[in-house]
Amino acid sequence: MADITYYVALPFLHDDSGSPAAGAAEECQSASGAIRRAELLSRAPGSIGALAFSRTGDPMIGEFGDAQVIRAFGEVPSDLSAL
Repeated sequence: MADITYYVALPFLHDDSGSPAAGAAEECQSASGAIRRAELLSRAPGSIGALAFSRTGDPMIGEFGDAQVIRAFGEVPSDLSAL
């Protein structure tokens, strides 16, 4: 199967200890859609920021490349390796 690119908007909020934590990711139709959605999520009550990113890979074998950040809004952790 050919590689597929997924576009995602991911909000961030503070957890109970006050550290940034990822919220629920939302899949989008395109890079521009992910950017628009991330911008809206960054302005939602309780949100501290959001990220638009993409990942490309083969879902049939479960292999995906690293996430490629498209755009960040607000307070987003600099180390995203744990996501």
